[in-house]
Amino acid sequence: MNRRLLVISISVVSIAIFAFAAFYTRPADVPARGAAQSGTDSPRAATLVRFHSPVIGQFDAPVTVVEFFDPSCEGCRAFYPYVKQILSKYPNDVRVVMRYVLFHKGSEETVRMLEAARRQGLFEPVLEAILEAQPEWHDDPEVAAAWRAAVQAGLDEKKARGDMHDPAISALIRADEADANAAGIKGTPTFFVNGTRLGKLTPQDLSAAIEHARQGSKK
Repeated sequence: MNRRLLVISISVVSIAIFAFAAFYTRPADVPARGAAQSGTDSPRAATLVRFHSPVIGQFDAPVTVVEFFDPSCEGCRAFYPYVKQILSKYPNDVRVVMRYVLFHKGSEETVRMLEAARRQGLFEPVLEAILEAQPEWHDDPEVAAAWRAAVQAGLDEKKARGDMHDPAISALIRADEADANAAGIKGTPTFFVNGTRLGKLTPQDLSAAIEHARQGSKK
């Protein structure tokens, strides 16, 4: 390789690395490795777990639950207590990776709010607060009651409203939409446990799938 070609090659690689870094600036409280490891050999692993995704639980847990989630979805709200129970029961063995799907009025506004809350280190308390208040804002495109609940949970609303339209958050939403389409997501919540889609949407089936994955990880 001659010197000129080498210089051009290095320049191209540098530009590519810069573009990748600019695509999404990871919040400080969510290390990239928390979403980079899928815990599965499934061919869908690359589109199920992304480095930008919120992660609840131990980042190196052997069992990865991916939830395609719409904060405006009543079913997601109903399942959330069971997800919390599972995380409490298996604090070292299970992590939940949240992927966003926008099926309802106000969904995008609420997702942007959650991502702004994540930048403040408040993803989980704000998530819990807005889900608890969901009946009050479910049909409101401006999700006013969700904002009130988030502020009560500690969110700096002025900062959040400034952050929520950051291009990085828009890119995250587009990436999740593309992956949801690739995974054939038609409704929420939809769960994958170590890459395998949950066939029956019941708390019992989710628990059983997780227990099966736990036992498999120990072999």
